[in-house]
Amino acid sequence: MTDTAADRRGAYRPGMADQSQRARTALEEVCARGDLDRARELYATDFVDHVNALEFHGQDGIAKSVALYRAVFPDLRIVVEDQTSAGDRVTSRWTLHGTHKGRAVTLPGITISRFENGKIAEDWTVSDNLELLRRLGLRRGLALAIRYLAGR
Repeated sequence: MTDTAADRRGAYRPGMADQSQRARTALEEVCARGDLDRARELYATDFVDHVNALEFHGQDGIAKSVALYRAVFPDLRIVVEDQTSAGDRVTSRWTLHGTHKGRAVTLPGITISRFENGKIAEDWTVSDNLELLRRLGLRRGLALAIRYLAGR
């Protein structure tokens, strides 16, 4: 089958290169730049986004997730460093670059995107939250939170 060939039932099945490009575009243009028009092209209407301990649903969830990150980093930029594809999944290793209250932040992360009918149906994203807290200067707040959770 070619990258744009239909399967036996006639449903569109994107090739791995196409899926990888869509996953890259989703991260670099939708998540980083806030291009919600592109979100409607790239994500399924019933999309589910698992971001660390958070979960977002549908196009409204995409808008909320993007707004959250852009509120913390108004100059947010995401660079996809590496990708691998297998079947209906694309794994993207990326680096977030941004500034928060004058502090430059660089944060690595990984997103696994599951595709269905040519669109991203589900994402699982993991980034180093402890490193993010450290880089934002919230070390003391984190220590207090850990003590609180430990029941001290």
